[in-house]
Amino acid sequence: MKPKVLITHNLLPEALSFLEEHVDFEIGTSETYLPKTELIAKLRDKEGLLPLLTAPIDKEIMDSAPNLKIIANCAVGYDNIDIDYAREKGIIVTNTPGVLTETTADLTWALILAVARRIPEAEQFLRARHYKGWELDLFLGKEITGKCLGIIGMGRIGKAVALRARGFDMNVVYTDTKKLSQEDQEKYRAACVPLDELLATADIVTIHTTLNPQTYHLLSREKLGLMNKDAILINVARGPIVDEKALVEALKTKQIWAAGLDVYEREPEIEEGLLSLDNVVLLPHIGSASYETRLKMATKAAKNLIQGLSGQRPDNLVV
Repeated sequence: MKPKVLITHNLLPEALSFLEEHVDFEIGTSETYLPKTELIAKLRDKEGLLPLLTAPIDKEIMDSAPNLKIIANCAVGYDNIDIDYAREKGIIVTNTPGVLTETTADLTWALILAVARRIPEAEQFLRARHYKGWELDLFLGKEITGKCLGIIGMGRIGKAVALRARGFDMNVVYTDTKKLSQEDQEKYRAACVPLDELLATADIVTIHTTLNPQTYHLLSREKLGLMNKDAILINVARGPIVDEKALVEALKTKQIWAAGLDVYEREPEIEEGLLSLDNVVLLPHIGSASYETRLKMATKAAKNLIQGLSGQRPDNLVV
């Protein structure tokens, strides 16, 4: 008999076909969010769980499933899962690292350029038929080439962003809990500096660190106040790393020049003040949203799940 599995949300067809060969699965919902009561009811007799990052998996949920052996998160981050409690209960947790590095780095640069050159503003202006002809000062933006890029979190994605900065002949600085080797610093042409120095000197700051108690509101009102008035802030990591209310204030008062966000502090809720500002570009969490990457994520999560259920050590073990 195949092990029973709950998939919180629908996956791409190729990943479902792969799973069908190995497990008896149920899809929790076709909606964006699966209510907790429904998740608990559907999980009771399951040995495996494959959630998306929109599905919080806490103590109550894990306790409701006495046969649960593995949680195979379909995401590189796993802040939606109570990792400590999973470890305590002996439940395996896996993630999907590596597959979304290049796609998310590409999206980071798309946001940098969109913000710096005011592309969404200009496009809306034209669609509204306000364009009457070329003007010297129409939608003046910021230069990218030759500027200083500050990277918060020099993991896989941070490194990929740094490599792309070469094409713009940028000076790169970074901050991370672990300093790169001298060889890697030369490879990525990046210098390690304290966070305060990075914020005070970088023209563009991009966030790629993980969300944890130490990084919650890492960019507080105080830290945002260290950035220069022509600076751009980009967040493609996790929303709560930035104090969103403080960011709204910084953008409104022109304390910083502009921002580009793909993630939010209380997703899917957006801080109301952001929606009325022209100097911020807002995206609906599409950092890894290419078909190729999302398929790799789903397939990797499925493979982790099957490995765990069959007694093998999954390729991408978190705990």
